[in-house]
Amino acid sequence: MAHIQQMVDFPSNGDTVPGYLAEPAQGGASPGVVLIQEWWGLVPHIKEVAGRFADQGFVALAPDLYHGRQAAEPDEARKLAMELDRQHAVLEIIAAIHYLQGLPKVQPKRIGVVGWCMGGSLAIVTAGQCAEVGATVAFYGMPRELSVVQGITAPLLGLYAEHDHGITLESVHMLEQMLEQQGTPHEIHIYPGANHAFFNDARPQIYDPQAAADAWQRTLDWFRRYL
Repeated sequence: MAHIQQMVDFPSNGDTVPGYLAEPAQGGASPGVVLIQEWWGLVPHIKEVAGRFADQGFVALAPDLYHGRQAAEPDEARKLAMELDRQHAVLEIIAAIHYLQGLPKVQPKRIGVVGWCMGGSLAIVTAGQCAEVGATVAFYGMPRELSVVQGITAPLLGLYAEHDHGITLESVHMLEQMLEQQGTPHEIHIYPGANHAFFNDARPQIYDPQAAADAWQRTLDWFRRYL
C-alpha cells in the first residue's frame, strides 16, 4: 500500500522538534501512533517501520529525539543515549502526541505510543505521564524506575526477549505484577531464544524473523483493539 512520507517540525516547549511523518495515501480518519527510536537515533529502520504503520492505516510520527544526530557504533549510541535528557525527551514525545491530535486525518484523538529499547522505556514513562496515550507497546524497554508504572491506565503490551543482557526476566515479571495489581489492561510476551533488538532487521546478527513477525502482528492487533 502506498503512503505519504515527509520530515516535519512540530512545536515543543518553546522550541521545535524534527520528526518523520508517514500517513496513508487514502483519505479518511486514521488512528495516530508515535514511534520512539532506539539509541541509534532516527535511523532508516525507524522510518521504514513508520512507513509500515502507514501502510496498515495509521498516521505515524517518529520524533527525532537527538535532533539530527545518529550513531552507527554501539559506543557512540551509548554516549548519545547517556547525554539524552530523558524527561525532556518525554516532553517532546508528548508534544508529538499533541501534533498528531491536531492533524485532521487523525481520529480518534487518543494516540498510540510504541518504542524499542531506549524508546520502549520512554514509551512506558510517557504512558505514565500522559493521559492522552490510548495504548502503549514497549519492545524490550524497561523504565529506570518501575514506580512510573503506577500512573499507567492505558493498555500496555510488552514484548521481550528471553536472552536480553540489559533487561532481566525478573524485572519483566515485576512489571507484569505491578500492572496486574493496579488493574491496567496488559499483555506481556517473552520470546524464547530471542535476543535484545530481535525486531531490528537492519541488524541481521540479532534479527529474529519469526519473533519479529509475531511481535509486529501483536502490535497491530493491540492498536486496532484499543485505539
